[in-house]
Amino acid sequence: MSDKKKLYLIDAYALIFRAYYAFIRAPRINSKGMNTSAVFGFTNALVDVLKNHEPTHIAVAFDPPGGSFRVEDYAEYKANRDETPEDIKRAVPYIKAIVEGFNIPVFEVAGFEADDVIGTLAHKAAADNFEVYMVTPDKDFAQLVTDKVKIHRPAKNGGSVEIWGVDEVKEKFEVEDPLQVIDILGMWGDAVDNIPGIPGVGEKTAKKFIAQYKSIEGLLEHANELKGKMKEKVIENAEQALLSKQLATIRLDVPVTFEPQSLEVEEPNKEKLQEIFTELEFRTLSERLLGEKIPVTGGRGTQMDLFAQPAENSGEPPAASTQNEGYELLDTAEKRARLVKKLLSSEAFCFDTETTDIDAHEAELVGVAFSTKAGTGHYVPIPDNPKAAKRILEDFTEVFTHPNITKIAHNLKYDLTVLKWYGVEIEGPVFDTMLAHYLLEPDMRHGMDMLAETYLNYRPTSIETLIGKKGKNQKSMRDVPVELVKDYAAEDADITFRLYKLFAPQLEETGTWKLFNNIEMPLVKVLGAMEAAGVAIDISQLKVYSQELTRDIVQFEKRIKELAGTDFNIASPKQLGEILFDHLKLVDKPKKTKTGQYATSEPVLETLRGTHEIIDQILEYRQVVKLKNTYVDTLPELVNPRTGRIHTTFHQAVAATGRLSSQGPNLQNIPVRTERGRKVRQAFVARDKEHVLLAADYSQIELRVIASLSGDKAMIEAFRNDEDIHAATAAKVFGVPLNEVTREQRSNAKTVNFGIIYGVSAFGLSQQSSLSRTEAAEVIESYFKTYPGIKKYMDNRIEFAREHGYVETIMGRRRYLRDINSKNPVVRGQAERNAINTPIQGSAADIIKKAMIDIYREFREENFKSKMVLQVHDELVFDAQRDELNIIKPIIIQKMQEAVKLDVELKVDMGTGNNWLEAH
Repeated sequence: MSDKKKLYLIDAYALIFRAYYAFIRAPRINSKGMNTSAVFGFTNALVDVLKNHEPTHIAVAFDPPGGSFRVEDYAEYKANRDETPEDIKRAVPYIKAIVEGFNIPVFEVAGFEADDVIGTLAHKAAADNFEVYMVTPDKDFAQLVTDKVKIHRPAKNGGSVEIWGVDEVKEKFEVEDPLQVIDILGMWGDAVDNIPGIPGVGEKTAKKFIAQYKSIEGLLEHANELKGKMKEKVIENAEQALLSKQLATIRLDVPVTFEPQSLEVEEPNKEKLQEIFTELEFRTLSERLLGEKIPVTGGRGTQMDLFAQPAENSGEPPAASTQNEGYELLDTAEKRARLVKKLLSSEAFCFDTETTDIDAHEAELVGVAFSTKAGTGHYVPIPDNPKAAKRILEDFTEVFTHPNITKIAHNLKYDLTVLKWYGVEIEGPVFDTMLAHYLLEPDMRHGMDMLAETYLNYRPTSIETLIGKKGKNQKSMRDVPVELVKDYAAEDADITFRLYKLFAPQLEETGTWKLFNNIEMPLVKVLGAMEAAGVAIDISQLKVYSQELTRDIVQFEKRIKELAGTDFNIASPKQLGEILFDHLKLVDKPKKTKTGQYATSEPVLETLRGTHEIIDQILEYRQVVKLKNTYVDTLPELVNPRTGRIHTTFHQAVAATGRLSSQGPNLQNIPVRTERGRKVRQAFVARDKEHVLLAADYSQIELRVIASLSGDKAMIEAFRNDEDIHAATAAKVFGVPLNEVTREQRSNAKTVNFGIIYGVSAFGLSQQSSLSRTEAAEVIESYFKTYPGIKKYMDNRIEFAREHGYVETIMGRRRYLRDINSKNPVVRGQAERNAINTPIQGSAADIIKKAMIDIYREFREENFKSKMVLQVHDELVFDAQRDELNIIKPIIIQKMQEAVKLDVELKVDMGTGNNWLEAH
């Protein structure tokens, strides 16, 4: 460790809020229903400082309750701040306990903010020859930077830590001295803290004034030199400007004593930290930091008790066995025969395959483990000789096809697919613990290891202990000694059986058993069959198209550089930002990223469409590059050498709404609104000349669902009259006859129709349409007058969620909304949008799942050679034998239209072709 004295001062609430909002879309929820995002993020930032930056001294500062002296100076200070989210309020006591567990002193001084405490301590420490780092993402601290005091900005989104010294502050704020940051903040104001500043003065103008006049006082002295409205604003708001500077100034005279000895870094209190980490279920963090595995003390963690204080758990399942006495190796025919007899006499058994690859279509079977009760496991090794492997698996045919015995697995579809390659079919009742948990806790993760730790107080053996970490040196499971594989595989089967015993009754208790048994479980086999069938692609067409896109990219690059008037790297966000905003000066106040460079993301550039031809060219260029790299050049690499087709993997347990997703390739994101994007579909073809592709697509299913759920008479009537719903909406909203609706009016109405489902605001609608914000607000108001039932539905769903803590689909799929009663409008607003959208989007997802199951069953019963091969949103694609077309078309339409009974008829559009584009 360096001889330097290094003091780190941590701005607690700045890190807490940042951590909380970093996880806002996918919060970390433990088994007791507590949102641990803020605690987890703060703790990781603290650990990073301690482990990687070697402080000799450290302290944490919190804002005190009751506000600071600034409220006395200016009553409106921070008055417009949103209510602190309840999850943060619950997190703070845990964070303080963790800080104390690290034996780090906490400063919280009545009447002063943490900024002032840190400023005072930093000032005193620097005078005592300390090297001081203020740990915060807050830009206000830049005013405190000196040659001995720096800002340590924690890493974000996988980036690295930023250190702001004097030079960095001078560059970022364009000042001669960091103290001038106070003047910039005073002029500019701060919407978050409600510091008024000077009206009309933003960041760019403030920097210009500082460069010219050095300070706010200097600006006021020369106010008469200004021109026009700016002169009036500066003179009229002189007093406000000085007050703003006062409010923005961090105090250096807080009554705190700087005692270096009390701030020295000490060894943590491991016992105290382990106790806290155990309660929060921070297992990986505990093992990494403390070197110890921890149990979980929480209850079952079902969603039923999320809105009440967790009760004491009296029925917690026993921890999984850490002994292997109950795990046996069955490597002879006699031993396998005994196991088959045991399995046939059981009501349910768990099985788990061990393979050489995570891709089920590439994997070779190494062994199969079974369990019929907690604490036991039986492992059957499978040889690499295909014929010998099939002979062993034939012993289990009666077991796997028994009509009354429940077969249990975790991620069942993977096991089904692997076994299918060996000629083994699974029949009769099945139970997937991953999908069971997905219905019980749709917003949590569903991996078996996580579930074992959360619900069984046990951490399973990591596969990396057997085959090593990912990389070129990772071994195959085939290379691992059979005794080790036996213990590993049997443990997985044992744990999965225990999870089955836990989750099965919870599905009944939450009213989701019917959905699980009638939709999710039958769908596993459907998706497995679709994945196994795969879909053919025309590689030669893609190669030709790739060359075409390459030529387009070259032309776009040439034109963009011509418009820029200089050569630059278009793929560099930094260089692109400088061209657009420094060189071309497209806007006066361009947005910047957290790192200080100009923001050039797609949403930012979309707002600039029409300002300059270069913007349209850049957006087109990016789309072409993405299309080429993501699909056109990648799809040929995904062709399976065994089959010559692409086998995407469908995921059931990802989207909380119930929608399916896909991977390898991700078919959900193939662009279809542009001509270039649609040409990618042209590469998906029928398997041979005897087949064609058939595409069947639900027409406006989400709007039909919302019409039915809301019972809105006007919308139901429009659908029953088979009107163009977007034109009908435009006619009513804009007050024109149906036959006089313009293309633009229909387009705007379409945006509203779909946007309402997602809680679109006037601002959002104006961004997505040709309407101004005022016009958008008027259109939304008119929309709700036209369809009052929809507004009533939206209000009812929010009220239902507030009362029950969840919403559900037509078929009973639940989504739990923990933040629906939050006092923070941002957090609450997200939950309210989910309360409106989930029943609609989720019901649409359930409907197409039901249709897929019904079509699959009919195809099997009739022994059709045609196969369902793809599902993308509301569309199904079939590799259809030409001779069967006239038979299967009405079957597909019937099953899709009759999947569920709504107040409006479900409509299906259908087409056929040699490729997907033609069929669609």
